Amino acid sequence: MTQWIARLWKFLTYDIWRITESEVTKRTFSLYTIIKTIVLCLKRFTKDRLVSKASALTYSTLLALVPILAILFAIARGFGFSALMENEIRHGLGGGQEQTLGLLLRFVDSYLSQTRSSGLFVGIGLVMLFWTVLNLISNIETTFNKIWQVKKSRTPYRMLTDYFSMFLLLPVLLVVSSGLSIFMNTMLKDIEGYALLAPFVKFLIRLVPFVFTWLMLTGLYIFMPNTKVKFKPALISGILAGTMFQAFQFLYISSQLGVSRYNAVYGSFAALPLLLLWLQISWTICLFGAQLTYAGQNIRNFSFEQDTQNISRRYRDFICILILSLIAKRFERGESPYSAEELSTGCRIPIRLTTQTICLLQEIQLLHEVADNDEGISCYQPSVDIGKLSVAMLLDRIDCKGSEDFKIDRKEAFSKQWNVLLDAREEYYKKAGNVLLKDL
Repeated sequence: MTQWIARLWKFLTYDIWRITESEVTKRTFSLYTIIKTIVLCLKRFTKDRLVSKASALTYSTLLALVPILAILFAIARGFGFSALMENEIRHGLGGGQEQTLGLLLRFVDSYLSQTRSSGLFVGIGLVMLFWTVLNLISNIETTFNKIWQVKKSRTPYRMLTDYFSMFLLLPVLLVVSSGLSIFMNTMLKDIEGYALLAPFVKFLIRLVPFVFTWLMLTGLYIFMPNTKVKFKPALISGILAGTMFQAFQFLYISSQLGVSRYNAVYGSFAALPLLLLWLQISWTICLFGAQLTYAGQNIRNFSFEQDTQNISRRYRDFICILILSLIAKRFERGESPYSAEELSTGCRIPIRLTTQTICLLQEIQLLHEVADNDEGISCYQPSVDIGKLSVAMLLDRIDCKGSEDFKIDRKEAFSKQWNVLLDAREEYYKKAGNVLLKDL
């Protein structure tokens, strides 16, 4: 049993990541892709400490909850459907949160009445209101960007336009969901006499909150990261995470049967820890879905992951020579430039290693990025004259990349060690000679 577990562990952590599509059947490769996606999601979920990030978002959400509801109800009252939105929020958060919801709605009414008494949202209250809301959404975006390994956030202009559009759209979606539920219930009353249609309509009514949650999470996974997210992995993750959220809602509401005992001991204070628990688990499920979306879209980038992390210096140099020579030869022939995807597929180099090598060649200023006019995909061209682009130049720039500004005495105390290295490198470059990469 121990040997079997060890073999399974080795297969899941090493062997499965080395299997290419040409080595197995299409169905087997699809099964392996699903397994790899789940393994990668769980691995990165733990490594990125997303449970801790969910706790941070729980605090930010609690701080911004009343201002967000105030903005949403202000917009809803402007359109005349605040009662519908209140009913939808009560239904969405479940029957176990009645005490908490009542407290929150009283805060919201007090907040809005204060703003009406002054006539306008002005002064410090306005600044604090929008700062709290923008701070929450900015924290959500930062968390999603870290999951997607995106280093650049939205510009302030895009933050204002995108977030304001989201706040305008959210009340409309809530009302549409409420209206759809009302329509389905009305239809059910009209067809109760039809034995075949009534169960089907009941099923559709029960499915409405699931579909709404699926669409909300799918939109969040596509919209929130500052990068391009494909619809298919976002939809699959939205369905899985939304189903988990609805299952948690059911269990959470069912567990509220014993809350009266806690209320007898803690009084109204019992609402706070219950709300914190609900927010914590909800954010954990949401971030798990975001991680699953990233894993599903980028699973190819993690093929040969352990080998890519432990690649030898010699083989990395070989990959650099190979990629740069192919790009130089295509440039000489006047053909369209290579993309990272074409290089990876044509040479059977793992896509992650391909992109790492291209980044290295850009950093040493031997490649630059261009856009293909036909599809807008990033492609790459040589940055120096291909008549001078030699193997020796490439190896020399790789060797000299990085800082050498340390206080080690290379001139006297350790001059022999330094000079023998330079002599060895010089001999190394002479053997490479003036071989041009375009001639390989």
